[in-house]
Amino acid sequence: MTMPTEQELQQALIKAKSMRETGQDDDFVAKALLNHHYRLTLLQHVLDAAGHYLHSGNGNREHQKLLKAIEDARQSEYRPGQETHRGDDSLLI
Repeated sequence: MTMPTEQELQQALIKAKSMRETGQDDDFVAKALLNHHYRLTLLQHVLDAAGHYLHSGNGNREHQKLLKAIEDARQSEYRPGQETHRGDDSLLI
């Protein structure tokens, strides 16, 4: 399976958000897509921060940014009963 293009992904995210807002997500497909996109964005921040840290010669500032990115990703992990994610809704689209 190929990855969606950026345009296809944006279209899917817009549709998923619309499905959630109108209550047309009986099988939670839209919820899953939005959540996974949000978490993938946070994990991409971890990957970027790790790269910067390694290329900086293990600088203190880059280390702190890496730790922050890891903590943000951990905070997004699913917890039973959790209905909303913590963070910036603008990452959803």
